[in-house]
Amino acid sequence: MIAIYIDFWLYTRMDTQYVQRAVEYRNRGCNCAQSTALAFLPLLDIEESTLYKITEGFGAGMGGYDGTCGALSGVVAVISLLKSSGTVEHVTKEETYRLTKQLYDRFLNKNGSCVCKDLKGIETQVELRSCMGCIEDAVLLTQEILGV
Repeated sequence: MIAIYIDFWLYTRMDTQYVQRAVEYRNRGCNCAQSTALAFLPLLDIEESTLYKITEGFGAGMGGYDGTCGALSGVVAVISLLKSSGTVEHVTKEETYRLTKQLYDRFLNKNGSCVCKDLKGIETQVELRSCMGCIEDAVLLTQEILGV
C-alpha cells in the first residue's frame, strides 16, 4: 500500500517527460541503461550517439552478467555527467557519490534489490520489478534527487 502511494505521489509530483522519453528509447530497442541515460539528454552537454555508446555495455546488468541494474547504471552516468567538473583540479566526487548513494539507496528500498537477476527473478522465479518498472523508477528517482 505504501509503495503504491509513493508511486502515485512521484507521478503526480514529477514531470513525466523524462519517463516518456525513456519509454520511447526502450521501445526503439535501447537497453535499460541507454533508455534512462538518453531520457536526460536535453540536460546534458553530450551527443546522443556518444551517450548511447557509453551506456551500451551497462545493459542487462553489465553486459548480460545480470549484475547492477542497467536502468540504475544509466542514471548514475547522468548524475556523473551533470555533477562532475571533468577535471581533477575541481574535486566533485563527494557530491557525485552522495547523489549516487542516495539514488542507489532509494532504488534498493523501493524494489528490494539493485541487481538485475534479482529484479527479474532469474534464479528465484519471483520478479521483483520488470525492466520497464526499473526504468520508470530510476528516472523518477533521479528527477527527484536532481530536482528536475
